[in-house]
Amino acid sequence: MTGTPVAGRPASAAPVGHGLAGVADAGAFLARLVRFDPAAVVRLRPVGRSGPTALWARLPWGVLVCRTVAGPGPGDATVAAADLLAELGREGTDLPVRRDAQWRWPLPSAAGRVVETIPAGELRRLADAAAGTLRAAATHGVAGRAVGQRAVRDALLDHVAVVATGATGERVEVSQRLVQGVVRMGFLGPAGATVAEGVQVRLANRWTGLVAPYGVVWSQKVADLAIKPQGDHPNG
Repeated sequence: MTGTPVAGRPASAAPVGHGLAGVADAGAFLARLVRFDPAAVVRLRPVGRSGPTALWARLPWGVLVCRTVAGPGPGDATVAAADLLAELGREGTDLPVRRDAQWRWPLPSAAGRVVETIPAGELRRLADAAAGTLRAAATHGVAGRAVGQRAVRDALLDHVAVVATGATGERVEVSQRLVQGVVRMGFLGPAGATVAEGVQVRLANRWTGLVAPYGVVWSQKVADLAIKPQGDHPNG
């Protein structure tokens, strides 16, 4: 009895492997991503010709997150994050069904420069303060008036949490969207752990990024966002 052919692949073709060796790191990244967005997709991209694989995804509050894990990967491919997490959980090696057309966002350039380094503890403090403000607003309102939680959340996410200053006096605004991304994705390491190295504020063209020990979060200026026709990963 012959099996049912998989759409887009001949029945005789061998399954394509995901090629990830850093299963624990990839699983931690995917588990957090799926918690925030069960329908999220993840894009796997090779770093160099024989290097590790970068896992890219977009969080519901509009920032891109990336974690680099060991293993050559499958090339440039997008799959459902939940499907890949399930495959890793059962110690499988297959690449889930590709969903390349669902990747709709450009990626920042690999080139960039460091503006300033911020202590990891300061970012945790800022994230905790924002969470406390949201809880207080939900319970007591703002200035004595009831305010929708989503309105408060959006205002907090757009708030400038840090202004980084470069060596030449250049000022770069870091929003709570970036801070929440780096903290909630676990890129600073376990809660309560001491992080010796700081978090870099980086600029790459029109992108602002926070580069932490376990991953990076990027935000593009709203004025640069545009809807473009989609093909096979036209955004780089």
